[in-house]
Amino acid sequence: MKRKPSTEATAAWIRLMRVQSRVLDAVEQDLKKAGFPPLAWYDALLELSRAPSGELRPVELERQMLIPQYSTSRLIDRLVEEGLAARRECKMDKRGLFVEITETGRDLQKRMWSAYSAAIEKHVGSKLSDADAMKLSGLLDRLGCSCEQAVAPTTSRDAASAR
Repeated sequence: MKRKPSTEATAAWIRLMRVQSRVLDAVEQDLKKAGFPPLAWYDALLELSRAPSGELRPVELERQMLIPQYSTSRLIDRLVEEGLAARRECKMDKRGLFVEITETGRDLQKRMWSAYSAAIEKHVGSKLSDADAMKLSGLLDRLGCSCEQAVAPTTSRDAASAR
């Protein structure tokens, strides 16, 4: 017979879901107040900018994104319409498609980072010491959430490239 979660584990789950939702909503509001598009745009542009040649197949972009996208094709359409990304046919496989970040997209992603990083500090960093943040990261890693490749920049070199 399968073990049921304890009351404590269930309470932790509920808190985790509520905090994730509330913090994400607060960060989205801060970006909106700063005059920027939704966080998903930053997320997509960051992943495209991190790709070796600035391009990914749509399925790769969806996999890399920090925030789940149920409509990646619609997000790509909006990025292309705004001139932030371009669709490019795969030279080897004419049926294949790549999404490539444009210079305008790189510029927006760098400008958004200032508002996004301030929101992270406001809603997370200011509430946790660095030691607590590391402890929380360790606990989340134990839940299978180790996502070092998908997180925002963590080193000063990475932060410089995100800006």
